[in-house]
Amino acid sequence: MKTCSILALFACALAATLLCGCSGGSPGAFQGYIEGEYVYVAAPLGGALTNLAVARGDSVTNGQLLFDLECGSEAAALDVAKKNLTQAKASLELSESTYVRQKQLRDGNAEVISAEELDQARAQRDTDAAMVESQQASLDKAKWSFDQKQQSAPADAQVQDTLYRQGEWVAAGNPVVVLLPPANLKARFFVPQEMLPRIKTGENVSVTFDGAVKNYSATVNYISTQAEFTPPVLYNRENRAKLIFMIEAKFSPADAAELRPGQPVDVKILQ
Repeated sequence: MKTCSILALFACALAATLLCGCSGGSPGAFQGYIEGEYVYVAAPLGGALTNLAVARGDSVTNGQLLFDLECGSEAAALDVAKKNLTQAKASLELSESTYVRQKQLRDGNAEVISAEELDQARAQRDTDAAMVESQQASLDKAKWSFDQKQQSAPADAQVQDTLYRQGEWVAAGNPVVVLLPPANLKARFFVPQEMLPRIKTGENVSVTFDGAVKNYSATVNYISTQAEFTPPVLYNRENRAKLIFMIEAKFSPADAAELRPGQPVDVKILQ
């Protein structure tokens, strides 16, 4: 996951205005913005993009198909692995049957089957059993490779962007679809240090923005341990008033669907 970048100019202007955020507005209200943490969906194997099943702006559900990559070689390898496993199981069944029959004969009459013959039958059975395990592992690997050529949404989300067109070659590990799950949207705002004792993780804050039809409730989930936008000066009493700390608060999925990354917001501490 990568985080939506905010222009440095906006951040600096925001820091400057926050120092007087309470004086000109409601007590406990601070300026901030909506931050989004994107999910970049990629396949661990490369291939041509044969099917792009979503478009920018689509809403997808958990498990919904996002894209397919060309999988001809993987499909062929999977078929070979299935056939090899079938043959190995048939050989094991035959050797197991042979061993059981010879053991029964030896138990009934030691002169019919020698100990050496019985040992050879047991060894052949064990060899065939090991081959079945090996072929099963090869089949599992081939199936994994085949399955990786098709990627689905890991959660309910909105398609923020698609980075390739159908027919283009996608290198292994390169993202094809960018998702933004509602749970990855949060309000990021900044408060002066004297406000820190009033804010605790798990507490609710009220978030609003220009044109909003309601106030949105968000839960504080992170409080920075370091000051933001602070020059390297001594922390005397005068300079301490300029220290600003970043706080993040998350929304419910329903409210998050109405918000957009980079959107300026006003955040009020509910105390």
